[in-house]
Amino acid sequence: MAKVGRSPWWFINISILIALVLTIMPLPLALKPFWPDWAAMVVVYWAIALPHRVSIGVAWFVGFLLDVLLGTVLGVHAVSLAVITFGVASNFQRIRNFSVWQQSVVIGAFLVLYHFLVFWLNRFLLNVNFSFEYITPAISSAFFWLWLFPLLRAYRRKFKVR
Repeated sequence: MAKVGRSPWWFINISILIALVLTIMPLPLALKPFWPDWAAMVVVYWAIALPHRVSIGVAWFVGFLLDVLLGTVLGVHAVSLAVITFGVASNFQRIRNFSVWQQSVVIGAFLVLYHFLVFWLNRFLLNVNFSFEYITPAISSAFFWLWLFPLLRAYRRKFKVR
């Protein structure tokens, strides 16, 4: 059996847990539309860094946890996060070769797709109307990627997560 310090799952799980806590953190109503998608960004990071460990199944499970924590229709975030993780995991070698700024644009585009999928599923299931607030978290997430990517990469290298 692997020791806790040698197993990559402990750090991956802690980072996803922290991202889930940041996602459900209560905020003032003025900041809520601009709050980044922490859980989606962390899952996307791990899908780029370790696609053999974190891929569609983990993304679906994290999305399902988001559905439960946010009180949305079960499966909306799960399906959306699994779809964008599939896109990221199938192109992880290309995305790795981009600079952090270019990655930020690509991740922003994937997160816009994520929010359009969430909107489309909510539109189909709950008959909601589109507003620009669906897209603003993707834009702020693209800016936060410039900070999150080097941070997670440094900790991944420090703890030798492979």
